[in-house]
Amino acid sequence: MNQVPRKGVWLRDELLHILTLSATLAGLCVTGVTLFHTMGNNAVRATSADDLLVTSAFLFLLCTYIIFFALRTKQGVLAVNLEKLADTLFLLALTGMVISGFVMLYTVL
Repeated sequence: MNQVPRKGVWLRDELLHILTLSATLAGLCVTGVTLFHTMGNNAVRATSADDLLVTSAFLFLLCTYIIFFALRTKQGVLAVNLEKLADTLFLLALTGMVISGFVMLYTVL
């Protein structure tokens, strides 16, 4: 199977989209954890939902930094490797965020 080489403009556009999304989702995770602790609902806080959100926020933040460095580098191979790492971290953080939502749903009910 032939792989199509990635073009520089396409790579940059993809990185910019993931950059804004990961920064926004990191803020959303921090907001969720803050709401847990200000509402004082011990049933939700006692679960691992807030731990998952904190971990997801950290992974989104790490993804944001990696993308920033990938956009700044002049080395094409390094940019592609950083993009793969950022994609992996983004998917892990997104998965953690969704699992946290399920934990919250079934803990509150």
